[in-house]
Amino acid sequence: MSLLTFKQGIHPDYSKNMTSDKPFKKAARPELLTILMQQHIGAPCKPLVKKGDHVDLGQRIGDSDSFVSAPIHASVSGTVKEIKTVLTAAGRQCEAVVIEADDEDKLNEDISSPGTLKSLNPENIRKIVRAAGIVGMGGAMFPTHVKLTVPEGKNVEYLVLNGAECEPYLTVDHRMMLERSDAVIYGLKALMKAIGVEKGIIAIEDNKPDAIKVMEQSVLSEKGIEVKIMETKYPQGGEKMLIKALLGREVPLGGLPIDVGVVVNNISTAVAVADAITKGIPLVERTVTVTGRGVKEPLNLVCPIGISIEDLIAEAGGLTDVAVKVILGGPMTGFAQPSLDCAVVKGTSGVLVLTKEEIDSSTPQPCIRCARCVDVCPQFLLPVNLAKYAEHSMLEEMEKYQILNCIECGSCSYICPANRPLMQYIKLGKAEVMANRRNS
Repeated sequence: MSLLTFKQGIHPDYSKNMTSDKPFKKAARPELLTILMQQHIGAPCKPLVKKGDHVDLGQRIGDSDSFVSAPIHASVSGTVKEIKTVLTAAGRQCEAVVIEADDEDKLNEDISSPGTLKSLNPENIRKIVRAAGIVGMGGAMFPTHVKLTVPEGKNVEYLVLNGAECEPYLTVDHRMMLERSDAVIYGLKALMKAIGVEKGIIAIEDNKPDAIKVMEQSVLSEKGIEVKIMETKYPQGGEKMLIKALLGREVPLGGLPIDVGVVVNNISTAVAVADAITKGIPLVERTVTVTGRGVKEPLNLVCPIGISIEDLIAEAGGLTDVAVKVILGGPMTGFAQPSLDCAVVKGTSGVLVLTKEEIDSSTPQPCIRCARCVDVCPQFLLPVNLAKYAEHSMLEEMEKYQILNCIECGSCSYICPANRPLMQYIKLGKAEVMANRRNS
């Protein structure tokens, strides 16, 4: 029987074997943490603390009145050393609270389990998710309570839990299914109850046979929940690709999964929801894969939000002599970093350190019109044209050829034999189009 998949896409070198068999290790508690006030799509938070304040673990230290936002919590107990402006992984300016950790992690007195899943109604669950600051932890960081709020007139039939983890090198969701399968199922059931659906799907690529076995065993007694196995292909984990592969439904251009009756959440997000309900713990830590041939001991870490890349790399034995590039995230969608000062946020799933031999430093050549980028684009766009229009700031043409429907997977740049930076041009073009719309 053929495996579930979508049209187009690529098969990169996944290099997951460096960490796929490495159980989670707890990171050492850092002395300083830099907690950004925007760790989500939507309105940034405003600091609720000031220099010199003492904070407890789990205390809310940033929030916004906007619906599309998510509060920020202290990931250690300690003293606020300063509030300053820092750069995000993507190079944007953002306010941040710097906390100097004390010798104990005193839990905030307001933290307690809000109830059981049976005792909570959908509105209760959405409020708990919002209060815990939970966002999509696969990288997009969309506030989860917003996803769980079904607009009037929309009908949701399926909750899909995305366990594809198609990005090369990264293995945190893989390990989460192996090590915290009960929490994955609990979180999935909570998400299903919040949106009122009776059908849940856990989607896993076939390069994770151990996770498939564990999750299939976990759902045997669960009504309405099934595991579906997909072909290993990038970007299989993209929401639109996932829905097409699993259900044969096509999310319309400019549309959302909810338009075809589906809500998609990440495996680690489901675990965060489970912890918020069963323990009352807000999202103050996450799992991160620290990997690549540029670190001495690749591993999977459980670490507090706000820890620095430098501290994580130290946990992995430090840099090797041949390390040349550090990427926050994976090689396809992550951001190269100019320094090791950048802090982990809720959407940080990996720290990848590459060597010179792993980086294609070839000089970009003129386009040879081979159309390989068109052949692999999962959104059926024309990357070669979009990149050209973006390079020359041709706004009308970018709009006409649907540049905003690009999901920034990077497949076009990966496959280009002329080594053209198609994705970089398209990202710039999207930013220009969106800025033009805001100013119109």
